[in-house]
Amino acid sequence: GDGMIDAAFTNGITTDELAEQNINDYFAGLDALNVLKAESYPKATEEIPKIIAMIDFLLERNYAYVVQGDVYYRVGKFAGYGKLSRRSLDSMQAGARVEVDPKKQNGMDFALWKCEKPGEPSWDSPWGKGRPGWHIECSAMSISNLGDIIDIHGGGPELIFPHHENEIAQSEAYTGKSPFVRFWVHHGLVQMGNNKMSKSLGNVLSIQDAINKYTVDGLRLFFLATHYRSKLVYSEQNVLAQERAVDRIRNALRATHEKVNDTVDVSRYKQGFVD
Repeated sequence: GDGMIDAAFTNGITTDELAEQNINDYFAGLDALNVLKAESYPKATEEIPKIIAMIDFLLERNYAYVVQGDVYYRVGKFAGYGKLSRRSLDSMQAGARVEVDPKKQNGMDFALWKCEKPGEPSWDSPWGKGRPGWHIECSAMSISNLGDIIDIHGGGPELIFPHHENEIAQSEAYTGKSPFVRFWVHHGLVQMGNNKMSKSLGNVLSIQDAINKYTVDGLRLFFLATHYRSKLVYSEQNVLAQERAVDRIRNALRATHEKVNDTVDVSRYKQGFVD
């Protein structure tokens, strides 16, 4: 992505090195919070052959076109474009405030492949050296690892359009199957007071800083205490309230242990939660 390319250049390292640092930090955070790992962690850079094969297929079926080494998806060709975000193509074009790339046939068309630029990572392709567009990477990784139709796809609400909308368009055009996703789960954002927690605003609390300040169980209960679609408002007061709730749970367990001298069977409650 553009942000990683800029950050790597600023830090005097390669994008691969920066990616590896970020991945290691991410896993360290999961381990510190006692979060179980997923079965697979695919990487976009390892799916280049699949990405190229998908783009090639979309070109053959007239869902895409090539302009000066760039490949664009033709949104007007996909009848269901806008169904996730509940927008029509006409309303999206009328409301567009960005300057339209003159290379595009339609201002809403999106890049599947970007031609090589100096200092950027690139791979060989039938359309020249370049790199994948943002959206096609996710479809390729998903279809390679999970099949043509997947059950659950998550993400923040800011990804509904254009990212998830574009994923649907290219995936269903490629596989010929619908729906690409059976259940979309878009989660609320973490807020610091009234503002979204983000690096651009400089109001970020890192996982490590949070663990240094609170207990892991208190943080986990803080995350679980809010419905996934609702915004999660961080404040010291809100986390400490969950710390006290954890203490009540511990005290209840401790009292039960003393009375029956046995462990508490929580299997049916755990299964109920999962169900």
